[in-house]
Amino acid sequence: MVIAKNIVKTFKLSRQQKREMGDGFQGNTIDAVCDISFTCQPGRVFALLGPNGAGKTTALRMIATMLKPTSGSISVAKYDTVTQSQAVRENLGFLTGNTGLYDRLTPNEMVRYFADLHGMNSADYNTRRDHLFALLDMEAFANRRIGKLSTGMKQKVSIVRTIIHDPDVIVFDEPTDGLDVVTSRNIVHLIRDCRNAGKTVIFSTHRMGEVSLLSDDLAIIHKGQLQFNGTLEDFQNQMQTPTLEDEFIRIVEQA
Repeated sequence: MVIAKNIVKTFKLSRQQKREMGDGFQGNTIDAVCDISFTCQPGRVFALLGPNGAGKTTALRMIATMLKPTSGSISVAKYDTVTQSQAVRENLGFLTGNTGLYDRLTPNEMVRYFADLHGMNSADYNTRRDHLFALLDMEAFANRRIGKLSTGMKQKVSIVRTIIHDPDVIVFDEPTDGLDVVTSRNIVHLIRDCRNAGKTVIFSTHRMGEVSLLSDDLAIIHKGQLQFNGTLEDFQNQMQTPTLEDEFIRIVEQA
């Protein structure tokens, strides 16, 4: 479970950043996230949506302990992200848009390295590795150097190394961005598999089709503030436009 209570993230701006904000901007700081609260439940997929610069990635990075909230609190698997950050990381898998893989290693070596970092024993590792490699159809390139792999193959490696330790909470930040249809479908199946296993799954996406396919709950963030927070069914019941995409745009423009 993930519980975010009244979280705020304020960044201090450099002179260059203040100039980029335009002549009408006053002050030396900006709130990327403004007093937002939400809860993500086990066995459910929570979609965090928003246009570029809305604050969703900042929120996800605070959940992953990469950033500390300026105020408010976040608990992940009952651990506080600030005072118990190591325990949070042990129970969390966080996939970002930047794969950050070692080109000279193979997928097998890369995934094993991260399993060793998490202290996995060989039996658990082999079972988990075989399941994930089969699910994402990775056996054919398991022993090729990562530097020679395609973008989609690298994304699969990044996903497996992120969740090899079988964490209770998994955060996917734009997991299918820039990927082909087949690879995207494999990742959709993986997210469903995680939900069916009782994991708490959070993901952000620009593909509204994935929202309707996967999400149980969703929140829309714009300019650092929540514009909607509820179940997918609640969202569909209050729609004033014919499609999810149109409704998302309506809410953002109205805000």
